[in-house]
Amino acid sequence: MISQTQLNYKRVEDAINYIKQNFKSQPNLDDVAEKVNLSPFHFQRLFTEWAGISPKKFLQYLTIEYAKSVLKEKQATLFDTAFEAGLSGTSRLHDLFMNIEGMTPAEYKNGGQFLTINYSFAESPFGDIIVASTPKGICYLAFADDKEEAYKSLVNQFPNGTFNAIVDTMQQNALFIFTKDWSQLSNIKLHLKGTDFQLKVWEALINIPMGSLSTYAGIAKTINNPAANRAVGSAVGDNPVAFLIPCHRVIKSTGEFGQYHWGANRKSAIIGWEAARVNS
Repeated sequence: MISQTQLNYKRVEDAINYIKQNFKSQPNLDDVAEKVNLSPFHFQRLFTEWAGISPKKFLQYLTIEYAKSVLKEKQATLFDTAFEAGLSGTSRLHDLFMNIEGMTPAEYKNGGQFLTINYSFAESPFGDIIVASTPKGICYLAFADDKEEAYKSLVNQFPNGTFNAIVDTMQQNALFIFTKDWSQLSNIKLHLKGTDFQLKVWEALINIPMGSLSTYAGIAKTINNPAANRAVGSAVGDNPVAFLIPCHRVIKSTGEFGQYHWGANRKSAIIGWEAARVNS
């Protein structure tokens, strides 16, 4: 006899498959709920519990990933892209990109074209870093054990941008974070590109006090999405500005420090350094 848990899993699996196969018709909540024999209210709650996101958000992610492939691979117009993705017009395409990607469809298609990015290398207590800025704020910061590879990673973020090896005021303000109180982070402007979910996670990271730690489950609860541990982990790993957004302050629920994009040993050193500064 099938258990309720197995039944719920099967319903969510069927719903995911249905949305994947029919996303171009943009099915609404009632349409999908009917396919799995649930009321819209119960289906919304069940899907969110199991998938970590709402059915609407899942549909948006599928739609935008398809739209991105059409824009990039087919070099289609915005009108044709909206039509192929099942959207009613370019305004809906624009709203979807701004909500999920934090940029317009044209900006995504251009890959950062016409965006001027200043960058420089500097020293930190934990090794060399590369820091980059646009007129709006810091757009990239990473540890640079290999400067050539670090620069390539920056360019990959903005493949059509114009890069200048220039130290500017925004970069200098950002580097003060290694010597000043963390509360002054509000004085540093960031220019970030991310989904609504990623931005929520990054904001939660910024709110972890210096010398304190949180867990992936703790962050998920903070953003009112307790079932999204894995998605939180992905968003933490996608952090584009090392140290400024303190993804190093997130550890496993077991107490282990866990992995870090720039090395587990570096993560341990940063956590210890911050704890020492707070205790002193």
